[in-house]
Amino acid sequence: MINKNDIQAETTSFHIENFKRRTRYFMVFAVLAAAFFAIIVLNINTGTVHISVPDVLRILSGKVNNETEYNIIWKIRLPRIFMAAILGGALSLSGFLLQTFFANPIAGPFILGISSGAKMVVALMMIVFLQYFQSFSSYAMIASAFLGSMLSMGFILLVSRTLKSMATLLVAGTMIGYICSAVTDFVITFADDSDIVNLHGWSQGSFSGMNWSNVRISVIVVGICFAVVFLMSKPIGAYQMGESYAQSAGVNIKVFRISLILLSSILAACVTAFAGPISFVGIAVPHLVKMSLKTSKPIVVIPGVFLGGAVFCMLSDLIARMAFSPLELNISTVTSIFGAPIVIIMMLRKQKGNKL
Repeated sequence: MINKNDIQAETTSFHIENFKRRTRYFMVFAVLAAAFFAIIVLNINTGTVHISVPDVLRILSGKVNNETEYNIIWKIRLPRIFMAAILGGALSLSGFLLQTFFANPIAGPFILGISSGAKMVVALMMIVFLQYFQSFSSYAMIASAFLGSMLSMGFILLVSRTLKSMATLLVAGTMIGYICSAVTDFVITFADDSDIVNLHGWSQGSFSGMNWSNVRISVIVVGICFAVVFLMSKPIGAYQMGESYAQSAGVNIKVFRISLILLSSILAACVTAFAGPISFVGIAVPHLVKMSLKTSKPIVVIPGVFLGGAVFCMLSDLIARMAFSPLELNISTVTSIFGAPIVIIMMLRKQKGNKL
């Protein structure tokens, strides 16, 4: 016989858990949003040329008292800040899609060699084009990076048919990355002296030299990809439960997997085209966001991962600029320092879980 008190208790417990879950989501997003705006202020205000907060606000409102400070903020710092946010979110989202595709939390565009493949093709195309043309458009860079990322991803997929062990597959991806990086360094050696400095700096990963044209293009490319990924939240959630469950829910597995590959490759390609390869963001940030939210629901995780990636890269870029100012570190140096320990902890936890 059904007890009304038991039903009422279960209903109350459900509502309490639901309230706690929503409160956690709100708190995590509030912290990320607060960090986002705080880091924007720090990035604008901090640099080799110090500009006070009142002067920054005055310049942002359109009042120009100092032409030099105006140019520093509007032509140097703001484009760089926005690119760090957009590309950081894109890289983190790409990592989330790859982790969903391979069902492994350690999969990411840098670990699997996708970023290195994109870097190799972009470097080759830049050297060839710059010998015959004066410029190399942003869309051409993204297309070249996408081609390189698809070549690396294609090789990974071929290897995955033979190597069933995910650990071995990740090692294969790492080896692909080393090979692509070696080819890139070899090609850069034969570039013109005027191009070597820019190519070398770009190949190490950096947000410097960004402009509003780059921001506009990245907003278009990344914005479209983000919208498509968000609309795929329900199929992604079903796929996380297993292919059989996803098929029973009406998901076309073949089309879905191709979509994941294309979207993750475009996002990684856009990042590599503008900023070069950036390590560990695509692995560490999705893990941290899911751990903070205590859920894997795509409809919540997708915006959280994007915002988390933006905050992570903006903070890393600030540290890269200011840690040894006026010298500037490569962005991958900073992201590796913070991201690599997180990956090691993830691997240790996974190993411990397998033993249990």
